[in-house]
Amino acid sequence: MTRALAAALLALALASGASGATAADPGVSSTEILLGGTAALSGPESAYYAPVARGAQAYFAYVNGRGGVLNRKIVYKVVDDAYDPTKTVEATRQLIQQDRVFAIFNSIGTEHTLAVRPLVNQAKVPHLFLGTGSRSVAKDSGKYPWTMGFLPSFFGEGRSYGRHLAATVKKLRVAVLYEDDDYGRDLLAGLRAGIGKKGRVVASASYSLTDPDVNSQVAKLKASRANVFAIFALPKQAIQAFLAANRLGWRAKSVVSGVSVDPFVMNVVRASAGKRAAEGAISSAYLKVATDPALAKDPGVKLYKRVMAAYCRDCDVNALAHIYGMAVAYTMVETLKKAGRNLTRASLLQAATHLRLGTNPFLQPGLVLQTGPRDYYPIERLRLMSYVNGRWRALGKSLVVARP
Repeated sequence: MTRALAAALLALALASGASGATAADPGVSSTEILLGGTAALSGPESAYYAPVARGAQAYFAYVNGRGGVLNRKIVYKVVDDAYDPTKTVEATRQLIQQDRVFAIFNSIGTEHTLAVRPLVNQAKVPHLFLGTGSRSVAKDSGKYPWTMGFLPSFFGEGRSYGRHLAATVKKLRVAVLYEDDDYGRDLLAGLRAGIGKKGRVVASASYSLTDPDVNSQVAKLKASRANVFAIFALPKQAIQAFLAANRLGWRAKSVVSGVSVDPFVMNVVRASAGKRAAEGAISSAYLKVATDPALAKDPGVKLYKRVMAAYCRDCDVNALAHIYGMAVAYTMVETLKKAGRNLTRASLLQAATHLRLGTNPFLQPGLVLQTGPRDYYPIERLRLMSYVNGRWRALGKSLVVARP
């Protein structure tokens, strides 16, 4: 046998052996896992949503400092989309095609998720634990199986408010401010379902993200003479709504969606309009509120503060969005572990759709995070909260169901 022929046969054998092995998916190596995501790092919404990415980055740094996930360090690249769905598509395409990330993780926004899911599913890239609770994301999981939200169902959240109001408010008349997208519309539909025949939604008004304020919408809603004002809005617009109602002298009982439950929102309202403007407001929580004095000794809150002190030193520890980022990052770490050492995109999706995590240190006590092949809502229960004397307090000891 000639030396050239022997070399050719050896090359053929090596090629055959390589083809029989599982080729590594993009973004994963023996030492590293590259995740990507988008967030509003600039623009008017950045104050509320940039901390989500920073909280996740801090928790991943904490995990990496302890050996990573099965001896792999997590690298989390976040691209700025300024909370613009068009930019979300551009940024996600960059992460997949240029940066070659293993998975898209923790991207923020309902319309943003809907805009990019065709691209991500065509590429068969895991698109996981996203900042949305839209019914369409879960309902369309058969068509877009690689896309999964993290937030509780917006419809289920709205229904929980409706049921509570129907049971506690006499002659219930509700006026609703809502964002004109799946987020706001799902909440409104859920509220109506929860109220049933025990009250009425007497007025509703929508806003878009391009509206400079919501003053005219609030004036219209006040004219309905409703005794409950439901604010299904992002933090900036929720603050505007509270302040507009206060200027108009509208003293209706208020409900604010969980997206805007951050104590920062209520602190701005109290500072600008006085203590009465937010007192008694109803909302819901699935995260622990790290600023709650009652949780000062809670192990999850202690861990949160340690991670913040070590890995996010210039961050506001009081911003709830940071602990949200850690809760999502914790979930991703546990999912990566379940996906196994032979990590592939397919094994990650398999793990994400077969979760049962009885403990997430950053979530409300008693919450079990679980999914299934036909269950794309990791969080299915909430705790109703009431804003009293400057802080959110639990309404009762039981969690309420928030499935759609």
